[in-house]
Amino acid sequence: MSIVTKSGDQGTTGLMYNRRVSKCHPRVEAYGAADELNAALGLARAGAEHDFVRESLAAVQKDLVVLMGELATAAEDLPRYLKEGHELVTSDMTSQLEHLIGKIEAAKVTPRGWATPGANVVSAALDLARTVCRRAERRACALQDSGQLQNAEIVVYLNRLSDLLWLFARWVEAKRGEPGARSV
Repeated sequence: MSIVTKSGDQGTTGLMYNRRVSKCHPRVEAYGAADELNAALGLARAGAEHDFVRESLAAVQKDLVVLMGELATAAEDLPRYLKEGHELVTSDMTSQLEHLIGKIEAAKVTPRGWATPGANVVSAALDLARTVCRRAERRACALQDSGQLQNAEIVVYLNRLSDLLWLFARWVEAKRGEPGARSV
């Protein structure tokens, strides 16, 4: 089977269970932003020098697959989605992010003034991922505000993830002794 299906040539795409919607549907915007986030995290992970960063980002990317699957499922199809054994975003996933935040904060990484992205390629990629994460969060909030998001934990998870990504960028800078951040 070819990647070329031509099914999207009229400006629609398929959600889970072949429900067709416009490619600019708020649900597509939300999981599309999460997909961009996953790609940005892959870029940061590919360049990361430290196992802590690489392994943490790989775990987050696995969580994002769960998040994207849930976002790509219309609310009325969620019972079927769950019955088939698919996972949803949980507070335990958010707690894992908080655990990582705690580890970085325990290392006493603090910024000096405003953080300016670009001290190195990895911290810049992490800052880019953070901004994409904020966009995904805004898109998920739009779904929530319109009553189309059943699981509020998605917004919490994305909010916590953006905090983590900001800290990771500063941690990478501190590890390299760059002027944007320092360990105290």
